[in-house]
Amino acid sequence: MKYHRFIFVALLVFLFGIFAVCQEPEIRPDKIWDAAAILKEPPKFKLGYKAGLVQEIYYDGEPFNGNPTRVFGYLGVPEGEGPFNGKFPAILLIHGGGGKAFANWAEHWAARGYYAIAVDLAGKGPEGPLPDGGPNQDDNGKFRDFTVQDGDYKNMWTYHSISAILRAHSILASYNRIEPSKIAATGISWGGYLTCILSGVDDKLCCAVPVYGCGFLHENSAWVPRFNIMPAENKERWISLFDPSKHINRATCPLLFATGTNDFAYPLDSLEKTYKSPKGEVMLSITIRRPHSHIFSFKEVDTFIDSHIFAGTDKAVKPLAKISPVTLSDDGKTASVSFKPEVPIIKAELSYTTADGVWKDREWKTIPAKIDGDAVSADLPLNPSPSCYYFLLTDERNLPVSSPLVIVR
Repeated sequence: MKYHRFIFVALLVFLFGIFAVCQEPEIRPDKIWDAAAILKEPPKFKLGYKAGLVQEIYYDGEPFNGNPTRVFGYLGVPEGEGPFNGKFPAILLIHGGGGKAFANWAEHWAARGYYAIAVDLAGKGPEGPLPDGGPNQDDNGKFRDFTVQDGDYKNMWTYHSISAILRAHSILASYNRIEPSKIAATGISWGGYLTCILSGVDDKLCCAVPVYGCGFLHENSAWVPRFNIMPAENKERWISLFDPSKHINRATCPLLFATGTNDFAYPLDSLEKTYKSPKGEVMLSITIRRPHSHIFSFKEVDTFIDSHIFAGTDKAVKPLAKISPVTLSDDGKTASVSFKPEVPIIKAELSYTTADGVWKDREWKTIPAKIDGDAVSADLPLNPSPSCYYFLLTDERNLPVSSPLVIVR
């Protein structure tokens, strides 16, 4: 009898072990990229044609379907001497869907005194597809089914893109003319999505700015229809590895999220969940109907990055105003925030919508808000009441910064 009981208990333990193994993730999100190893050993690279402040760069990428790859980019090179004992800051420039490595983006930052790499994430060079480029950036390259145990996830576009950006970071950090502790990143649209992931993967970033991009794509984004036709197992696998929500919670560097109220791809409810996730400082710049495109002339982006890069130096830039979460009066009729301005605030507004439904279709309005010292307040509209609202403050440099959202419905 004791023998049979022993066999029965052993069988239960064995079955429980199998069940437990089956329930474990196939790979932990924080183990997908070995950022420390990549940053420690820069890839082989070669410089090409140079025009003005910008030069072509090619470097070794991740293998794709077992074959070696090259990554192309534009290297922006500033003139003169850098402010950090002769060394310069640097920035990683991450394009969005349908985009490419933009030479004028690298030139913009080089003219501002930064080394910059605008990296191509579509397997292309300056004249078109490279024969040894990685995956392209179409929806199939981003969302196709993949497996983990045999390493197929390493053929996915997101895996290649983050790896390529980390390799670009390692190249910049290895330059003797660059201060490695002063490297930032910014990305636009799908590049903003990648910047969110990168901020949780790359702990050497000084600061980062996702423009438009965010996480929780499976809950609400332009790609929900794509997720809806995925088999459940495939969907969960993609989310667990490649949704920014699984990575940005590890971010410690300062972040600025810049977007518009009616962004068609990355709606405000998903943005809110994303910006609440990081461990470090988070700031927002949400403007009504900000256009969605490869735009790199948003001055608040430049200022936010400068303020962190040059903090404590003779080139220090006054930061954007820090705004508290919104609070309500006891009767719930008046909303207010406090703020810490380094530059005088010249305008304060309450932005709100009373509409429900799809975020990109909601109508937004603004009303003036009252500035009283370091506080701003406004009476909430009634009948109908807002479904979402926030404060927008503009300083004398004409730079907009937002309070956290209040999403009612």
